[in-house]
Amino acid sequence: MLAGCTPAAQNGDTVPSLPAVVPAPASLEQASGAPFRLSETTRIEGDADAAAALVALVQARTGLEVAADGGGATVTLAIQPGGAAESYTLAADEASVVVTGADAAGLFYGVQTLGQLLARDGDDWTIPAVTIDDAPRFAYRGVMLDVARHFHPVETVKAYIDRASGLKFNALHLHLADDQGWRIELHSRPELTELASGTSVGGDPGGFYTKADYAEIVEYAASRHMIVVPEIDMPGHTHAVGLAYPELVEEPVLSDHIIEIARDYGGELPETGKPYDGMAVGFSSLKIHDEATYDFVADVFGELAGMTPGPYLHLGGDEALGTKPEDFALFVSRASAIIADLGKTPVAWHEAGEAADLAEGTVGQYWGFVTPTDGMDGKAREFVRNGGQLILSPADAIYLDMQYPTGPDLGLTWANGPTSVEDAYSWEPSAIIRGIDDTDILGVEAPMWTETIRTAADIDTMAFPRIAAAAEAGWSPATTASELRTWESFRVRVGALGPLWTSLGIGFHPTGEIPWVTE
Repeated sequence: MLAGCTPAAQNGDTVPSLPAVVPAPASLEQASGAPFRLSETTRIEGDADAAAALVALVQARTGLEVAADGGGATVTLAIQPGGAAESYTLAADEASVVVTGADAAGLFYGVQTLGQLLARDGDDWTIPAVTIDDAPRFAYRGVMLDVARHFHPVETVKAYIDRASGLKFNALHLHLADDQGWRIELHSRPELTELASGTSVGGDPGGFYTKADYAEIVEYAASRHMIVVPEIDMPGHTHAVGLAYPELVEEPVLSDHIIEIARDYGGELPETGKPYDGMAVGFSSLKIHDEATYDFVADVFGELAGMTPGPYLHLGGDEALGTKPEDFALFVSRASAIIADLGKTPVAWHEAGEAADLAEGTVGQYWGFVTPTDGMDGKAREFVRNGGQLILSPADAIYLDMQYPTGPDLGLTWANGPTSVEDAYSWEPSAIIRGIDDTDILGVEAPMWTETIRTAADIDTMAFPRIAAAAEAGWSPATTASELRTWESFRVRVGALGPLWTSLGIGFHPTGEIPWVTE
């Protein structure tokens, strides 16, 4: 059976023979020949970076220490320009394995696929005879990590980069500021980390990234072919800004909903000048008609632009319930123009689509439901009409912090939750927003909000296996264009990855929805 798919499923299902590749490739043909046998004499030759990545992956998965100077059968890794960006081919037979990428990223992704194909055969390790021709559906495939509600150290972020890049994600969106804390050092505004970084939800400790920390994250992401997209959420979600610059923020707007959230989830109501560690949202706002506010915006995004080689800066723009609609439109228009003038592409949550003068080409990030409500799809379409594209993050599908139907006592349920793995998988990106097609979609992103997520283990549990569903939505062909793009295929392919994830130290949630393979 291909790639270690055996009938030893956790829930007693009989597992059909399917390629254990996630996300599903554009084209895969299984040959009838004998597999390639891997051993410590196997020689890996070609691109040095890809070879190092493969050696590490093979060692983690099999314990074998393959090397460039082996004398046995050969694995060849090469870059051959000319194909689509990030594309690769993989051809394996009894005599050799050849992985060719159109660029360095494509070769890296081909190596990740090769690692998934490793299968145990008694005491041996094999790679099935197979031919794969693969390329991404969407250019942007992201994960978001909220480090504002709970701070997560550099080591945890780097581990998440490893996990995400292994599933062919190419963007890490860092939510760096919210009501509960400010997490990035800026020399232009040092008071932000001095006065506004010390707390997290529930009174947990805070923290922040120094400029050196952030540079380390950016560099590490680049080594895994990921960009970093920093988000400073404005004009709402800015209570922490007021701890450092009280002259820039309005008084909290305490609606009945905010009082209800405080009652249900605990914590005090927000007060001006006091750190906030609750979970309510929508009460804070910057002062929209004060020019000092836009000096602040220019300082923050100007410095971030110099620290961030990627093309995107995220200005937030969601849940600004403490801001009048006309003031909100004015703010996001001016903030998006500031970012555009820096030579970066602004990104904003879909609410900002209502602003008439948003900077041309601003990317909208849709966080509504798979079936849109309250006109959210109309707001999202405005980004396309303004020359931009959309990132799709349907909350009731790929918000990774939503609770599982059965599982750990982590996560929230507001997004039509709990969210099963099947829920996370069973949606089609082109069908969310009426009137748009693939050319209007920049990509897909799976957010991880951290109101209840305190540790790296929590991140693993909530992300895996649902993050793999988001990976497939972003990379693989449309649900109508491939026989692999079905729930039944996906659950079997993911189940076969259980031993690989375990060998990589990923503490995935062993949900009964998936027929997990054991070794």
